[in-house]
Order: sequence, then C-alpha cells, then structure tokens
Amino acid sequence: MLHVPEWARRLLADVVTLWFCVRHPRSPLIVKILAGIIVAYALSPIDLIPDFIPVIGLLDEAVLIPAGVWLVLKFVPPDVLAECRVQAATWIGERKQKPRSRFGAVLVIATWLAMLSFVSWAAWRWLAS
Repeated sequence: MLHVPEWARRLLADVVTLWFCVRHPRSPLIVKILAGIIVAYALSPIDLIPDFIPVIGLLDEAVLIPAGVWLVLKFVPPDVLAECRVQAATWIGERKQKPRSRFGAVLVIATWLAMLSFVSWAAWRWLAS
C-alpha cells in the first residue's frame, strides 16, 4: 500500500474543501474565482510544468498549489469554511480518491497552446526581420 505523507493528505483535504467553497452560495466572489482556478489546476490530470523537468517540475506541487490554497483559505468566511471542511472530509471518506478537473486539463492545454503560439509568432517575426 502506498504511504501518503500527512502534509499531502492535508493538502488534498484543503483542495477538496476549496472545491466545495467554489460551489457554496455564501462564498465571496473573489474566493469563488481564485479557488476555482486553484482547484481546477490542482485537480487537473495534466501539469503546467511537467514533473520530469528538474527542480521546477515539482515547483507547482511543492510551492504554488500549497501557497495558493493557504491564501484563498484566508478569504473564506469561517462558517463557510467549517461547512466545506465537513463536506470535504465526508467526500474523501466515502470516495477514497480526489476529484478530477477536466476544466483544469483544458486550462493547462490552452495555456501551452497560447505559449506555443506566442513563441512561434515571436520566432517568425525575428526570422522575418
């Protein structure tokens, strides 16, 4: 059986908590927007920075996602946060897995395509001059 460190379990619980915060009617709009972006990326089956790239490949999992989750959780009203934590714990307890985000995968692919388009355009401009 795979041993998952406690910090990783807590991070997953916090991501799933934010997933419920996005859908909660009393979550502020800024929380819904920021949490939606973080949750979509964290639950995406595709990474923006592939893990095989030394050092920066694990940067998103080790720094960006935890920092984003921590920041957004500070904006969630305490009563909403308590409700969403209970929902997340129940969901994780029943399903034993994390949700997946197709939107996150589409977001990552769109970002890669945009970067590829920009680099292609810049290279074409540079070569044409």
